[in-house]
Amino acid sequence: MNDNTKFVVKHRELLPKEETTVTMSLRIDRDTQEKYDELSTKSGRSRNELMNSALSYALQNLEFIDKKSKQ
Repeated sequence: MNDNTKFVVKHRELLPKEETTVTMSLRIDRDTQEKYDELSTKSGRSRNELMNSALSYALQNLEFIDKKSKQ
């Protein structure tokens, strides 16, 4: 993975923010959950914040290929 496609997380203190979210349930592999727990501890960010950042990154860098397209 080259530097311009890395998902970069910097350490910071948690700050209160305005509620603009919804609650969803998601099943993930235990290994993935443990990696998010480790990153949360290292970064000072909540696991929820990290997962939201990762989901946003994925959406912003997503290439959708419709079954009708010829790619």
